[in-house]
Amino acid sequence: MSSGIEQFIGVERDLGKHTFGAEEIIAFATKYDPQRFHVDPDAAAKSNFGALCASGWHTTAIWMRLNVEDMKVQVHAAMKRGQQPPRFGPSPGFENLKWLKPVYAGDTIRFTRTLNSIRALQSRPGWSMMQMSSAAYNHNGDKVLAFDSAALIALPQ
Repeated sequence: MSSGIEQFIGVERDLGKHTFGAEEIIAFATKYDPQRFHVDPDAAAKSNFGALCASGWHTTAIWMRLNVEDMKVQVHAAMKRGQQPPRFGPSPGFENLKWLKPVYAGDTIRFTRTLNSIRALQSRPGWSMMQMSSAAYNHNGDKVLAFDSAALIALPQ
């Protein structure tokens, strides 16, 4: 593989930060995960979390949004340099999803992605499979989200 992507294996890439507001937490949870500690501040205060906290699905959805935005930035930067950008394909899924600590209203979370490996696919000429680990950290540096995933990528020739 001579695309230059090998230099990024093992490097944690910062995808950005997001602050979770109470209204946003309640709106997401009301629609997708209406458990009491996500939609009702009073009930959340009496729960094992002690305060309103974001759904793990909400936290993961924000990771996805920032991940896609980062892919767009990478494509634009390659084009600006006059290079052919990679084409990002679909993901066959993820595993080992863990919501390690609650994300409370007002928390600013930093999201990351680390490329672990990449291999050419014999079954799909021109395409490779990336294996990645992703995470999110709160303001104390504590990991609040972790998962492993894979995605297809067509690298420039």
